[in-house]
Amino acid sequence: MTMNTQKTLVLDACKQGIERWKIAFNTQNAAGCAAEYEADCVMHARPFGVFTGREEIQAFWQKIMSDGFCDVDYQDTKWEAKGDNGFILTSSWTMNKVFGVVHREHWLLQADGTAKLHSDDFEVQGER
Repeated sequence: MTMNTQKTLVLDACKQGIERWKIAFNTQNAAGCAAEYEADCVMHARPFGVFTGREEIQAFWQKIMSDGFCDVDYQDTKWEAKGDNGFILTSSWTMNKVFGVVHREHWLLQADGTAKLHSDDFEVQGER
């Protein structure tokens, strides 16, 4: 397999991961959102705080959903290769009530061929 073919496979897996996460969020499935993170992932959700591990991350997303937030959409998404088995996603995003930016989502290829979030750093920047 060529290096370009490998990078394409990794990028495709990362793009599938973020699509699974967005579908889970938009169907109000906090467990589905948390499933897209590695077990020991650290998520920095500005200004809310830092959440470590799927249990804390799932509780965060459940609270956001319970507070009526929905309809996430990413704009101006950029992907940058990180090592041989990962990519960094940066993007702006909107929800029904707020908007913000993804400073850095680090997606890593897993042994099963899927990609999961290794780390997540995003920020709410204002209300809509």
